[in-house]
Amino acid sequence: MDICLAVFYIKHTALYMGKAELLKAPLFGSFFKYMDIPVNRKSNTGSHKALVKAGEKIEEGYSIVIYPEGTISNEGVLKNFKNGAFKLAIEKQVPIVPVVNLNNWQILQNGGFFKSYGRPGLARVIIGAPISTKGLTEENLVDLRTQVHQFIQQELEKYYGTKN
Repeated sequence: MDICLAVFYIKHTALYMGKAELLKAPLFGSFFKYMDIPVNRKSNTGSHKALVKAGEKIEEGYSIVIYPEGTISNEGVLKNFKNGAFKLAIEKQVPIVPVVNLNNWQILQNGGFFKSYGRPGLARVIIGAPISTKGLTEENLVDLRTQVHQFIQQELEKYYGTKN
């Protein structure tokens, strides 16, 4: 659902990194296969290849949408972030725009296509200010990852009125 929503707030061509399981989804899988970057999350080699491809696409001028949690929580609790997106942003010296999907987990609960308990609702999204990576090195990776995680966590806490 995150990918479907992003077309409403990204006003230019962007490619999406997402789990390779999306390739199995009827209709959506066909679009994803040819336009985006599938990631085999069970393979370090597959994950690395996806990040290399994302780097190539950045050099071609595309924006890349990456969900650094790797998977959505069943309870809407923010999980730890993986390093790949942040390492890539630093390597390519491109800004990170944090996006908070406040209630996607409630509208389309985790479980996979046709196994989720989807329901109607209004998806709520907050788009943060771009965070520059100019001049950052791999030594700054943890701080950058933490900054993005804290922004998203704070927005979730404001929305839910509680600490997740």
